[in-house]
Amino acid sequence: MMQGEKVTLRARTEADVPILHGDLYDDVLNRCRDSAKPWRPVAAGPYSPFTPAAPADTSAAFSVVEAATGELAGEANLWGIDLHNRVGHLGLSLRPAFRGRGLGTDVVRVLCEYGFAVRGLHRLAIETLADNAAMRGAARSAGFAEEGTLRASAWVYGEFIDEVYFGLLADEWRSARGRA
Repeated sequence: MMQGEKVTLRARTEADVPILHGDLYDDVLNRCRDSAKPWRPVAAGPYSPFTPAAPADTSAAFSVVEAATGELAGEANLWGIDLHNRVGHLGLSLRPAFRGRGLGTDVVRVLCEYGFAVRGLHRLAIETLADNAAMRGAARSAGFAEEGTLRASAWVYGEFIDEVYFGLLADEWRSARGRA
């Protein structure tokens, strides 16, 4: 488990699947904003995107637990890990009842610790929709630099939306932790 100030990131369990699937996948608009893949009708079960998978070198999926309550708050991922270049991407999705509590910023910080300290990555990236103020704020709070915008690059529920790219280097992360 990885511990933050407000969240714990732990391995996903089968018991998490119906909760995450119901709150995060069955909400079609939210899922279209959260994933680059098109939404399809999938039942919570073996084909759910939240079903625990075998460990992989290229990704790590976590369940997010709110530390204060012990409740399942959402999911977080380190994905697209390139072991040669030592880079990875991170993402998260919180259940509606847990949004607006500052949990996302803590999740980003814990994922950075996992990516840099545990996995030994050199660079982490965040790609988010330009109108996702919460994720943009979480990225900035964790020390990520905005690196660019891809205009009209994401097809989201009937329209193209800009995507904003953020990056953070391991040295920058270590330096910021030393000042904290």
